[in-house]
Amino acid sequence: MNAIYLDHAASTPLDPQVIAALQAALTGEAAAGNPSAITHAYGRAAAAQIEHARERIAALIGATARELVFTSGATESDNLAILGLARGRESFGRHLVSARTEHKAVLDACKALAKRGFEITWLEPQRDGRILPEHVAAALRPTTQLVSLMHANNETGVVQPIGAIAELCRAQGVFFHVDAAQSAGKLPLDVGAMPIDLLSLSAHKMYGPKGIGALYVSERVRPWIEPLMWGGGQERGLRPGTLPTHQIVAFGVAAELARHRRLEDSRHFDGLARRFKQSLEGLPGCRYNDAAGGGAAAGDSAAGEAAVRHLPGLVSLSLEGVEGESLLAELPQLALSSGAACDSATGEPSYVLRAQGVPRELAQSTLRVSFGRGNTLEEAEAAARYIRAAVGRLRDEDDAGEPPGGPWLQGSAGSLAEGARIRCFVRLTADGRLAALQFRLAACPHTRMVARRLEARVAAGPCAVTELGQPAEWAVDAAVPITKLGRLLAVEDALRRAVDSAAAARSRTIEP
Repeated sequence: MNAIYLDHAASTPLDPQVIAALQAALTGEAAAGNPSAITHAYGRAAAAQIEHARERIAALIGATARELVFTSGATESDNLAILGLARGRESFGRHLVSARTEHKAVLDACKALAKRGFEITWLEPQRDGRILPEHVAAALRPTTQLVSLMHANNETGVVQPIGAIAELCRAQGVFFHVDAAQSAGKLPLDVGAMPIDLLSLSAHKMYGPKGIGALYVSERVRPWIEPLMWGGGQERGLRPGTLPTHQIVAFGVAAELARHRRLEDSRHFDGLARRFKQSLEGLPGCRYNDAAGGGAAAGDSAAGEAAVRHLPGLVSLSLEGVEGESLLAELPQLALSSGAACDSATGEPSYVLRAQGVPRELAQSTLRVSFGRGNTLEEAEAAARYIRAAVGRLRDEDDAGEPPGGPWLQGSAGSLAEGARIRCFVRLTADGRLAALQFRLAACPHTRMVARRLEARVAAGPCAVTELGQPAEWAVDAAVPITKLGRLLAVEDALRRAVDSAAAARSRTIEP
């Protein structure tokens, strides 16, 4: 795989020091022992390594080791924080506050509570993606138990003013949960200074292994959390199950490295993002979906958070006039995404961008570029060149003019907002058969493939429209997913409209 890796917001590669720690933890006494079996040396060795890692991870966010609960990742941490607190304090109130731009782990946990009769207030972001503290304050009620907001958005990199929000929640006696999967190790975090009650972490976002994360649970909120699972009583009864020593040790090393490298990494990531944007300057129809500003290295205290508006190294850009899936397909040199990794298979435009007011056609033509430690300035420049070229090719396919070799008559159907914009150009023989066929389109790779096959069929010799088949047949021949059949119907509509237009023009020509 020779593609330049630019999807660090989805997952980061293991740091070499993390790999070494992981391998070491898989051998020796600690590898054999169950950390709960402290009656012998093997179990005690495993437990000691875990507690050392716990201290390292806690230090990254200004917590004490006792306040850290290990989970399988930030998704589980989000669920434990939201569901665990809501259930544990249900008798005190059944109202929660969150935002429409949160990670699916938060959205779906809140929706699950709503089915049980809880009330959820969904905050709307500003156009720049920010959630204002005054809007949080206005949403609070006497029955509010929890506010849950992410620190940095996983799609746009927009940083929320969590320090100010934490202060107002504390003043109102409301618990505050922060999803810090993207920001930990990149932005200043101090759960005591801010002050935060619950905070979710994930190792694989900071050059650690997948499958391990943590939830910070302050002593203030600990008595009210109800576990989601039951078993051996590990992690102070909040998360049962045998702890994975090797993963936790590796997580500890990753957190230690992130703590010491934060400023260095942030400057590097910001430099790469700046060079990337500079290299894209002048590209028409390029829009950035993030708050103005940046500079995650703008201070080490929570007081400096007002100057930190954007996660270093993450760039979300929407490109006018191109279809998003085809844009990714035209970029085999780059490993990047159109949005959150957990949503990439749906084909739907980003709900985060739609919540910010980004039009559907722009939201679906968005790229998320997230730089990491191993990237270079040369790669940032190369990425911009590849994107420029891909956009140029796709816009040429959708050129507003007629194809060469006219005259043509045309028909059109669909729009980018609907997923495909099709213009069809035809010439007919004297007996009404297709003599030539050309498409101009902005559409997904499957739709483009079908259009090119139809063009090739007509290029092989004049044929009747009926000989080209039906959209259902095209879908089978080209292995088009059923969810895209509507786009093939747009191809058929454009073709028939072009043929009808050509037939009408020929009829007018031969009228006496």
